[in-house]
Amino acid sequence: MVLTTTIPDPRASEMLHYTYASRYARAPVPKFKMPENSIPKEAAYQIINDELMLDGTPRLNLASFVTTWMEPECEQLMMASMNKNYVDMDEYPVTTELQNRCVNMIAHLFNAPIGEAETAVGVGTVGSSEAIMLAGLAFKRKWQAKRKSEGKPYDKPNIVTGANVQVVMNPVKAVEMVDENTICVAAILGSTLTGEFENVKLLHELLTKKNKETGWDTPIHVDAASGGFIAPFLYPDLEWDFRLPLVKSINVSGHKYGLVYPGVGWVVWRTQEDLPEELVFHINYLGSDQPTFTLNFSKGSSQIIAQYYQLIRLGFEGYKNIMENCMANARVLKEGIEKMGRFDIVSKDVGVPLVAFSLKDSSKHTVFEISDSLRRFGWIVPAYTMAPDAQHIAVLRIVVREDFSRSLAERLVADIDRVVKELDTLPSRESTKAAHITAIDEETQSADGGGEMHVKKRVKETKEVIAHWRRFVEGRKAGVC
Repeated sequence: MVLTTTIPDPRASEMLHYTYASRYARAPVPKFKMPENSIPKEAAYQIINDELMLDGTPRLNLASFVTTWMEPECEQLMMASMNKNYVDMDEYPVTTELQNRCVNMIAHLFNAPIGEAETAVGVGTVGSSEAIMLAGLAFKRKWQAKRKSEGKPYDKPNIVTGANVQVVMNPVKAVEMVDENTICVAAILGSTLTGEFENVKLLHELLTKKNKETGWDTPIHVDAASGGFIAPFLYPDLEWDFRLPLVKSINVSGHKYGLVYPGVGWVVWRTQEDLPEELVFHINYLGSDQPTFTLNFSKGSSQIIAQYYQLIRLGFEGYKNIMENCMANARVLKEGIEKMGRFDIVSKDVGVPLVAFSLKDSSKHTVFEISDSLRRFGWIVPAYTMAPDAQHIAVLRIVVREDFSRSLAERLVADIDRVVKELDTLPSRESTKAAHITAIDEETQSADGGGEMHVKKRVKETKEVIAHWRRFVEGRKAGVC
């Protein structure tokens, strides 16, 4: 949940004023209070539409892994099911059936040991965050039950995972941290920062050995939010899923490389035994017994239906083609950035199709300035510092999705090159900083020398140069020639 504030900006009006909506209504609408009177539907639409113009373009938002394009036929299905509450399973049994089919398809994709007469164990969620929490609850409850049966304390459970849950872990160090209170070790298939796959197979081998030595049975959860719909198609021989016996649950985001609009996620368990029955809620007030295991109750059916559409529409062949194309476009982007000779590539070749790169020399300008300047062309490219132990490295990251074509990749490379060359013509951060220091030093040195007027003049000139430089940069950002 995003925490927001309604504290008014002192520079802005507290009322919404119309542009084209003035054809239908003239009185302004309050921003933070419900208006007393109704307004025409055309006015409401136009007011909101005008405000949304200042949002970025989703397809040019290269910060996000989230799907931003779907086929019109799928959008029609989504619109037709917008008014269906997913939890009304008795009223919408076919929607429930489609969810169950999705769970089974994904479980088979992840090589779950499902017999011919068996069904997969899993559930649709609003995203991977909910899915991970559900998996964690299952691990915790199983661990607590075992500790109780052994007469041991069960009040200090822990989970071992990579620092900040967003960097690649060291499997050796991770296993060293496992103790009798560890309910699971969580591995990430697709780091948010660099797109790397953690070595789940090595983690499994080390943890299996430790379990044998200690008599524990510490399991593994795989957070495949980004990589779950990539690895099966691009790296089929990579062992990270239910082929490894200690992997008991996997979550994946349908709204990332599952190719569905947000928000939908999935969590799948290896077997029925891995999801404690006491966690499953049985509700019957809507008409029949409804087993459910979610953190949310009411939610829309559209994304579930859209996921089923994508799975049967594309099939294994279609997903494979799309992921191969994404990876090919990521290579085009990477090669173009490397040819500039200004950047180091931080991301790896095996992983999520993205390119993360840092400046070889950031003494003159930073990746944050490059990110800001690219906004002028419509590109939304995030710049950030790496996680703990690597915070001295600042990178730009570009996520390659299905709707990011080779032509766009080539255009982006050209725009990055143009931005870097433009920044080269501007005073560097170091020279600007030096100007400040020089002015202060001269003022200090002249304080006792009777040159106060001269110092003030130099300080004034320095401030004017800096102010002019700032106006120039802001003009460039705004597209002013």
